[in-house]
Amino acid sequence: MVRSVFIFALLLLNGCTTVVIDEYRRTNGELAKGDSVVILGRRHSSEYETEPDLIECVGDKLRDPELGVNVIPEQQFVDAMYPWFEPRTAPLHLKSLDRLMEEPEVRKRLEAFGVKYIVWIDGSTETTSSAGSIGCSISTAGAGCFGFGTWDNESDYEASVWDFRDQKLSGKLSADAKGTSYMPAIVIPIPLIARVQTNACKGMAAQLKQFLLPAQTSSR
Repeated sequence: MVRSVFIFALLLLNGCTTVVIDEYRRTNGELAKGDSVVILGRRHSSEYETEPDLIECVGDKLRDPELGVNVIPEQQFVDAMYPWFEPRTAPLHLKSLDRLMEEPEVRKRLEAFGVKYIVWIDGSTETTSSAGSIGCSISTAGAGCFGFGTWDNESDYEASVWDFRDQKLSGKLSADAKGTSYMPAIVIPIPLIARVQTNACKGMAAQLKQFLLPAQTSSR
C-alpha cells in the first residue's frame, strides 16, 4: 500500500497553474496486451457533474498505442452498455459492480471490450474568486477599454481505479489544480488564461499511466 504526492508548477504565458497529484495505491498496475481501460465521469450529483471534456482529455492523454494502452471512449462504452452505466443506474461502489456482474449480458459485453480497469473520475472545475474591473467606452476619439481583472479557478478531481477482473479497488488518484487568470485592458482587453482543467487532466493522465504501467513507463 503506497501513497505518493506529486506537485507540478506550470508557469506559462497564459497564466499560472499549480497541480498537486495525490496517489493511494493498493496494487500495482497489470495491464497486458489486449487489455482495455474505461474512463468514466461521475454525474450522479445534483450539485455538479464531472465534465465530459475532462474525461475525454484524460482518455486522449492516457491512450498510448506504443505501450498497448487501449482506452475505450466514454460515450461509446456507455452506449454499448445501455442502460447499466447511465448516470442514474451506474454502480457507485464495487459491491454494486459485483451485483451487476450477476447479469450475464453485462459480463459478456465487458469481456468483449477486454476491460481490465474501470476508472471513475469525480469532481469539477469552478471559479472561486475574482477581483478588479474593466470599463469600456465610446467617444468621438474612438473606443477603448481600460482596467485590470483577475479570477481564480480550482479543479478538484478524484479517480478511483477498479480492477474489473479481480473485483477490487486498485487505488485512487486525486488532482487538485489552482490557477489565476489575468485580463489587462489598455484599449483592447488581453486575456491571459490559466488552463486549470487542462493541466489537471495532463497531471492525472500522466500519473494514471505510471499507475497502470509501472514497469513499462519506468523503462522508457
